[in-house]
Amino acid sequence: MTQPIWRSFTTLCCLILLCAAPVRAAITEADYQRVVDEAYSKYKDLKEGANADYIPILATVPSEMFGVVIVTREGKVYSAGEMDYEFSIQSVSKPFTASLIMAEQGAKTLREKIGVEPTGLPFNSKMALELYPERSVNPLVNAGAIAAVSLVQASSEEDRWNKVLGNIEAYAGRDLKVLEEVYKSEYETSWSNRGIANLLYNYERLYSDPEEALRVYTRQCSIGINTRDLGMMGATLANEGVNPVTGKRVLDKEDVPELLAIMATAGFYDESGEWMYRAGLPAKTGVGGGIVAVVPGKFAIATFSPPLNEAGNSVRGLRAIGYIAAELGVGLYGPNKEE
Repeated sequence: MTQPIWRSFTTLCCLILLCAAPVRAAITEADYQRVVDEAYSKYKDLKEGANADYIPILATVPSEMFGVVIVTREGKVYSAGEMDYEFSIQSVSKPFTASLIMAEQGAKTLREKIGVEPTGLPFNSKMALELYPERSVNPLVNAGAIAAVSLVQASSEEDRWNKVLGNIEAYAGRDLKVLEEVYKSEYETSWSNRGIANLLYNYERLYSDPEEALRVYTRQCSIGINTRDLGMMGATLANEGVNPVTGKRVLDKEDVPELLAIMATAGFYDESGEWMYRAGLPAKTGVGGGIVAVVPGKFAIATFSPPLNEAGNSVRGLRAIGYIAAELGVGLYGPNKEE
């Protein structure tokens, strides 16, 4: 059957546009190292922001620390700056524990028992619990993250903790430990999170004893990692759920897109829209100074720098990742250029 002339013309126009579109050369090893070095050099002397101090020990971390790393889905590492200093993972842990719920119980359980909607409010907001009938609506803010820990299938608190830690170790590809001084400092001052846990329990959106969930969640946030570890964790997601060095599958391939979608919409808390506008990459930040961003199917970018902006996101880190994403043209919506 002869197609209408308008359809043939539209097809022809599309082909012309595709042929005329610039073809970006493949990213080389030299490109990776170049952009890492440039991002580090460009932002290492930036003095904006301040360390988190509501967890007292975080205020003592040297504010000049700065590391930038790219880890490819093949496990190749390109780095600049501080790679070995162990800092507390804090909220960067949240998507990885959310993935544990997916692995154990399926993405549907995460969606139904916690939720996937961004709150548009600060990460520690209690107002969100009252504004939304579902109470917990996202695993990347404190309420949803505490609920996620409580949802882990476990016979005891020790079992629950071992599963949480083992899952994050599988992403990092090595044994990790809790920074006990961070845990002590954070747990002793966790009145806000304790209130969140008790409210969730009252609303039947917490699935274990509230204090047990709070302890395990706080230990999760106190896990010590370095910038390279964080890059490897992101590269595991870039590699469709398989750690590129150990070869261990941590998350089913089918569940990775859903997890990345949550990171894209809520990974930067109440400035997630600004982040996607700037860099166009699913990412997660933590008040310890870490950020990991994922380029699906290709690589991950990780940074560490303690000074934060008002939203709780590393100032140097978000600038460095935005720069790299723009230079390599890997934003999901096209190559944004930073202003």
